[in-house]
Amino acid sequence: MPKRRLSARQIERIKTIQERRRERLATRPERALAETDAEVEPEEGRVVVRHGANLAVENAEGRVVHCLCRQNIGHPVCGDRVVWQRTANGQGVVTAILPRASELSRPDYSGRPKPLAANLTRLVVLVAPEPEPSGYLVDQYLVAAEIIGVEAILVGNKMDLLSGEARGAFEARFAHYPTIGYPTYWISLREPGSVATLSEALAGETSVLVGQSGVGKSSLVKALLPDREVQIGRLSEATGLGRHTTSAATCYRLRGGGSLIDSPGVRSFRLGDISRDALERGFRELRPYLGKCRFNDCRHDHEPDCAVRRAVDEGLIAAERLANFQHLLG
Repeated sequence: MPKRRLSARQIERIKTIQERRRERLATRPERALAETDAEVEPEEGRVVVRHGANLAVENAEGRVVHCLCRQNIGHPVCGDRVVWQRTANGQGVVTAILPRASELSRPDYSGRPKPLAANLTRLVVLVAPEPEPSGYLVDQYLVAAEIIGVEAILVGNKMDLLSGEARGAFEARFAHYPTIGYPTYWISLREPGSVATLSEALAGETSVLVGQSGVGKSSLVKALLPDREVQIGRLSEATGLGRHTTSAATCYRLRGGGSLIDSPGVRSFRLGDISRDALERGFRELRPYLGKCRFNDCRHDHEPDCAVRRAVDEGLIAAERLANFQHLLG
């Protein structure tokens, strides 16, 4: 059956209704603040859930409060430190976003960076025997970590799928990463001790897991958060978000201290446009050789007297890393 076409009047009426809804949503925080006792002092907190216009903010005592966000202060994301004010109904309004120590973002449909999480200290890059790992994708994640100034670690998940020589060969493919300073962990959910070792490495950090689809990110999140359902219940009860809590960007507490941010947006994370200088900084092992090539604009490709290619020939830089640099340089 063909779809019924809307008349111009119907289209205009729908637009009017949508605009009214947007206006009501925009004025909700202002109305809530207007009803608040003027003597209520602003507080600092951290955004632990973000779902549309609804925020769950954790205060200094660990209590979670359902907040709305004031207009024209920007777009808070999970992990943001914010200033908020308690309202008459026992909820709150976020009135300011504090400066971010770090920000993980990905390009939106127009190519502009869209923040996914804030104030991270650790980026956990997952690979697995299945699906076939992409070193090119791994290097994009590591470049992103270098640019935003957070530590990165590499985690090989599902290692129970391999044994003997096959496992040794798989680990050898990534042997150059610990050499250049990226800690590497080989784990399996069937080996609780390996997961415990990773959990210890994340203690005290604010981490996010990234990796291509199928590497077991969701299962690993559950293993790292055995009380995840309890935390979800606590957040749902405090905010009234209910089932949305499981589908929204959420900051969970880790058993050993620290936090793990689980964000749906990370599933489609990709590196946006970056400058050549930023890209060179993103490959940490290139740094000692930058500025030592014959040509200032050396692309480290086929130019003579290239210090970077000389380092590759001497085994000081992995050839595949340079190839990925060239690919990203375009």
